[in-house]
Formats: sequence, C-alpha cells, structure tokens
Amino acid sequence: MGIISWIILGLIAGVIAKVLLPGRDPGGLIGTTLIGVAGAFVGGWISSHFLHRPVANSFFDLTTWIAAVGGSLVLLIGYRLLFGNSRD
Repeated sequence: MGIISWIILGLIAGVIAKVLLPGRDPGGLIGTTLIGVAGAFVGGWISSHFLHRPVANSFFDLTTWIAAVGGSLVLLIGYRLLFGNSRD
C-alpha cells in the first residue's frame, strides 16, 4: 500500500475507533488521522509479532482493517488513561 492508502486507512480506522469509544479525545480530523495511522502501525505490529498473523499489503484485506481499528482502540485507551481528566 502507498502512503495515501495508509492515511485513508488511518482516517477511517480512527473514526471507527472514536465511534466505538465515544468521549473526549484528541480532536479534529488531523488528530483522528494521526491516531488511526499510528494505530494501524501498532495493530500491524501486534498482529505480526504476538498473533503470528502478518498483515497483507492489500487495502481491502479484513485482517488489515481489524489490526488498524484494534491498534487505534489501544491508542485511544492509552490516551484516556494518561490524559483522561486534563480536558474537563
């Protein structure tokens, strides 16, 4: 996948993660995209190293999407644990 595909995947994965975990998180389109892209990398790393399921290079692979959304959820939960009360 190219860099544009990773950004689009990250944007969509970040939005899905925010829908699954509603609340006050780093906001805006840029914050969602950054969390999603970083989550895609984290999810891919977890998937390949701990679950022994390498992520395919295809944009429409279900494993890639599950890893990206899972990684985004991990980052959102980590953000809330570290900075949860700072925006009240």
